Amino acid sequence: MKKGKLIVFSAPSGSGKTTIVRHLLAQKDLNLEFSISATSRSPRGEEINGKDYYFISLEDFKQHIKSEDFLEWEEVYRDNFYGTLKSEVERIWAEGKNVIFDIDVAGGLRIKKKFPEETLAVFVKPPSIDELKIRLKKRSTETEDKINMRIAKASVELATAPQFDVIIKNYDLDTAKEEAYQLVKKFTE
Repeated sequence: MKKGKLIVFSAPSGSGKTTIVRHLLAQKDLNLEFSISATSRSPRGEEINGKDYYFISLEDFKQHIKSEDFLEWEEVYRDNFYGTLKSEVERIWAEGKNVIFDIDVAGGLRIKKKFPEETLAVFVKPPSIDELKIRLKKRSTETEDKINMRIAKASVELATAPQFDVIIKNYDLDTAKEEAYQLVKKFTE
């Protein structure tokens, strides 16, 4: 099977990475397909199994870990696992497409380590921690405790930014989208 490229976008929650990834997916010339992550958490709001995530039970997730079915996985919060199934990447490569990921920093760095030549690892940096908190509150999807947990985690995640190939500073979303497009276009040519 011909390997395509792997484009990893990682960032603290609320940095704008998902918006940037959605923008890139809409650019047909990039030949991208989204890698749907597996998670042991329950769906939130309008999330759909097989579109937003593969929602699997905690027990099944742990069985996939034992079977080494994951390219990478992480226990992001207690009993709250996320991971990339090897079969997902193989499916996308079999279609002749490049894989784009919207994953946490630990998972992104693991993919880069496993596939150093095929991977472009991009870190999306928010303007500030204060701005991050404002963005998370505007979502209205999580409790104050969850938001504070995410903010605490963001400080640790921001420290990993230099380990990525590129850092996009998301001060202005349109500028960040264009910068991401140019980076991915050059990498996939």
